[in-house]
Amino acid sequence: MTFDVDVFIAALFSRALQEGVVMTVSLTIVSFAFGLLIGLGVALMRGSRNPVLRGAGWTYIWLFRALPTLILLFLVWFALPQLVPALKGPDFEPFYAAAIALSVNEGAYAAEIIRGGLLSIDDGQRLAARALGMPPRSVFRRVVAPQVIRVITPALSNDFITLLKITSLAYAVSLRELMTMAQIQVATSFQYAEWYGAAAVYYLVLVSIFMLVQSRFERRYVWASQRRGGRFGVLRGLGVPAR
Repeated sequence: MTFDVDVFIAALFSRALQEGVVMTVSLTIVSFAFGLLIGLGVALMRGSRNPVLRGAGWTYIWLFRALPTLILLFLVWFALPQLVPALKGPDFEPFYAAAIALSVNEGAYAAEIIRGGLLSIDDGQRLAARALGMPPRSVFRRVVAPQVIRVITPALSNDFITLLKITSLAYAVSLRELMTMAQIQVATSFQYAEWYGAAAVYYLVLVSIFMLVQSRFERRYVWASQRRGGRFGVLRGLGVPAR
């Protein structure tokens, strides 16, 4: 069997794969956003002085890092409606099930990344900011958060790309994302190389676009001393002033 270029080009511009791309990107963004919120909360729990909160945070990370993503998808799609009857019915769509499963899964990994970023900030900076009269919220927003963002951006970016590829597992809950749409077309045409190749091109393009966004984002959060050659620099971003 030869590679049919015409079929490959038709697949690239097909409505089926374009709809799959929209679904993949939407699921990735929603899952990553909620995963970050969960991860921030769990990371703060892990750093709490309360042993109950620390234990709960550790348990969450252990549980969802240990469970395979595919099993988690099955649990949310099949088992959760059985345990929560209110979720039964057509209103509980595959997108919701996939978003829930991927969000709680992402939250466990994001929590460890954020916790590592928080641990990288010296406590002396917090104490110095408080000594200057800054309230706790301002200390976090103007001193801690910009430095944490700079530290965790590469790891979170890699996590985002991994999540983008993991969305292909959503076929298990009948969600018509990019990989599922390619499989549907392959099942009717048997043109494996052409349709899967077209799907691979879309993944390459999506990851490349995000890597460009990541690069621009990282340049925003850079030490001012690296730009001006000063001896003492501050981090630009989130309103942190340069001296």
